[in-house]
Amino acid sequence: MVAFCRYVESSGVTRLAIRKEPETQLAPRPKVCPIADLLDEATEQKWLQGNNLFALSSDELKALPTPDASQWMDAPATMLPPVATPEKILCIGLNYLDHAIETGAEKPTLPVVFSKFNSALVGHGQDIVLPSISDRVDYEAELVVVIGKECRHVAAEDAMRCVFGYAVGHDVSSRDWQKGRPGGQWLVGKSFDTFAPLGPAVVTVDEINDPGNLPIRMLINGETLQDSNTEQLIFDIPALIAHLTKFMTLRPGDLIFTGTPSGVGDARTPPRYLAPGDRCVVEIDGIGRLENTCQAEA
Repeated sequence: MVAFCRYVESSGVTRLAIRKEPETQLAPRPKVCPIADLLDEATEQKWLQGNNLFALSSDELKALPTPDASQWMDAPATMLPPVATPEKILCIGLNYLDHAIETGAEKPTLPVVFSKFNSALVGHGQDIVLPSISDRVDYEAELVVVIGKECRHVAAEDAMRCVFGYAVGHDVSSRDWQKGRPGGQWLVGKSFDTFAPLGPAVVTVDEINDPGNLPIRMLINGETLQDSNTEQLIFDIPALIAHLTKFMTLRPGDLIFTGTPSGVGDARTPPRYLAPGDRCVVEIDGIGRLENTCQAEA
């Protein structure tokens, strides 16, 4: 698996690295190998700038050396978002059939599109801050697509050529702002600071045989609250890219949060919202495990 991550080392320098997950639950912690140790410092810094990494060709990625045993080191507990500055964070609502059913909504005939701001991004191990002006903060496990080519008016059959890779995402949502304010304040309800955890890494597209058949789970304090599969997607990844590029140009590093399955807190009886101290874990088989702890706003 080729997975790229970012973190801050003890000296305060931001590093770009390859990340390797443990093969079993009993294995040691994840490992990282900085790009500078494989190539050189200049290349690592170049790839860290903007979204240069996500514009690399498949040939350039294949030429990346494989770390030897001596080059791996323990991954830090806290990571930066693997995509630092996406031009766009696009999100799809009601895109899992089981989730549409649990909310009582009709199956959408077109993708339901909204967005988040970059300031909502946090990485693996960083805190989700529960805002003082919201009492109904909900969780949503999501598969996130990372775009790798500039594209506009792309046909569905060509859309996967535009994908760089995938990451694990958490679409944290303030339901009282999203639904309980005049007009439905989706943008602000979804864009509080820290409401878009992403990571721990971006896995390149060639490592995932079928993104339409991936188990996806949300665990809170060890309890499984969402447990589904991306086969439940109403609009698959090619359909989403084809639809979005009718309206806008997608560029390398852009993110598409593809939707959440059933089991969200707002649809439960009684509702189950996030509280300070809750530890949220999103797992997508083959991609990774994203962990974040909730804290009250100071």
